[in-house]
Amino acid sequence: RLIVQQEEINNLIQGKNAVDEENACLKNEFSNLNQKFKDKSQELKDTEECAWKKEEQNRLVIKNLEEENKGLNTCYTDLLNDLEKLRKQEAQWKTEKSGNDARIKNLETDLAKAREQMKELQSICSNLSSQVAVKQEEISQRDCEVIRAK
Repeated sequence: RLIVQQEEINNLIQGKNAVDEENACLKNEFSNLNQKFKDKSQELKDTEECAWKKEEQNRLVIKNLEEENKGLNTCYTDLLNDLEKLRKQEAQWKTEKSGNDARIKNLETDLAKAREQMKELQSICSNLSSQVAVKQEEISQRDCEVIRAK
């Protein structure tokens, strides 16, 4: 009976050793899994922090872009207003130019008429000068006749 008990003890010791080995393996596996869990938790935390920072940066970029867009819209409105003023000014200048062109045309017509009149007057003047010369000659001859007659 002692041998049976010794065998049972040996079997129990072997079983305990096997359980201790399996327990050590499980502890090791648990330790490894626990470390992986810690690593993954840290990785998740880092990823969340990075995502939060990116989100914050994106919010800033969006805010800056909105501000820039606001400024560009103001600039665009100012440019449109300037363009409208320039178009009105252009229309006014075209009207003034049209009036000036008409005046120039009238002045050119008047100048042409004045030149024509001047030619006519020069011709009349020339004729009158010729007549005056003839009359002076006649007067001179009459003066001579009067002097002779005296």
